[in-house]
Amino acid sequence: MNRLRTLLFGLFFYGLSVPIVATVPVSALFGRQAVIAHAHVWAKMHRLLYRTIMGIRVRVEGHVPDGPVFYAAKHQAMFETLELQLLLGGPAMVLKRELSRIPLWGWAARRYGGIVADREASAAALRSMMRDAKALKAEGRSILIYPEGTRVSPGERPPLQAGFAGLYRTLAMPVVPIALDTGRVWPKHGAKRSGVVTIRLGEVIPPGLPRGEIEARVYQAINVLDDGLGAASGIMRG
Repeated sequence: MNRLRTLLFGLFFYGLSVPIVATVPVSALFGRQAVIAHAHVWAKMHRLLYRTIMGIRVRVEGHVPDGPVFYAAKHQAMFETLELQLLLGGPAMVLKRELSRIPLWGWAARRYGGIVADREASAAALRSMMRDAKALKAEGRSILIYPEGTRVSPGERPPLQAGFAGLYRTLAMPVVPIALDTGRVWPKHGAKRSGVVTIRLGEVIPPGLPRGEIEARVYQAINVLDDGLGAASGIMRG
């Protein structure tokens, strides 16, 4: 059954994604807000399909704060790259340079508010990333980063990439760490499974902390569900 559901999900999701992504240039003619609204149509389609075809529900623990913040999230699946855009109200996002080079999609992501990160970045590239992030902050946008720098399997805890601490210092924004367990139902390979996904928004961490302290606090908070410390109750989405 899971294999059949996964196949049906893929057919509908990728089939419907083609016209949505292909028409982004039209939205781009009307500015960034139009691109954000267009992208959220894609995310809402994803949400509808994972609920109806895959039988997945999302439990949210914690609260989305008022005002712009710097979100630092665990990354286990493509699932959260779309779901968090809806849950968090459309934050700008830090994305890998490889993604920004995908024809059409990469351009659309930049128009949405994509901040390009390069693991082997030159000083000029790092300055460009910081400059883009500050400009988006000035627009009143929250910023979302996956500070481990890559997708990981449940239980894996790689160290945070240096870019997180650099942005934290540059942006001087409060940080909201996000733990999640999407990899349990949405593995990188193989069939997806029905079940409940937990997304836990941690306590707000103030700006201005030393690098060692902010990295330690975020590292602990985004991995808290691996420790089995997630709250037993939350808000069910769908």
